[in-house]
Amino acid sequence: MEGTPAGADGDRAWREQNRRMELERSMSTIDAMSWQDFEHYVAELCRRDGCTNVTVTGGSGDLGADVVGTLPDGRHLVAQVKHYAPNRYVPSGDMQKFVGTAKLEHKADVALFVATCPFGKAARDLAVRHDIIAINRDLFGAWNSGAPLESLLPLNGAGDGPRRKQNTLRKPEADTA
Repeated sequence: MEGTPAGADGDRAWREQNRRMELERSMSTIDAMSWQDFEHYVAELCRRDGCTNVTVTGGSGDLGADVVGTLPDGRHLVAQVKHYAPNRYVPSGDMQKFVGTAKLEHKADVALFVATCPFGKAARDLAVRHDIIAINRDLFGAWNSGAPLESLLPLNGAGDGPRRKQNTLRKPEADTA
């Protein structure tokens, strides 16, 4: 077939494309995962985006480091991963624990908190103050759909979408004529 690489190179290219497509799962598929599967999935997304030495360390006694690795530019990445229901919020207590261990205990150059839900205001504010990259559900959806991790790092939790304003429109007053 014209335009299709032949031989081993073509097979490798096909497998890589197939692997990338498999990674781009729907959010409902993500929601159905176990927390353990989600940790491994986040590790695979890191690998997809060029991270090396990626290890899943999650479990009891991990001190907040569920996934560790090295970014393409050599920085040490430490990720806390929370697989919560989409309607839940990451509480500030979860963020407080990660803030206390990510850089001091794990020596993270980049501390990444990945969640399948939004962050509560206190948790998000804490992340911003302590240079924790907060990847909420919206940002995770972008990452899952192919946005490279490096492109999400500067956003730091700002992917909740537009803030809803209270309805400030006045109801029309009754005609008094």
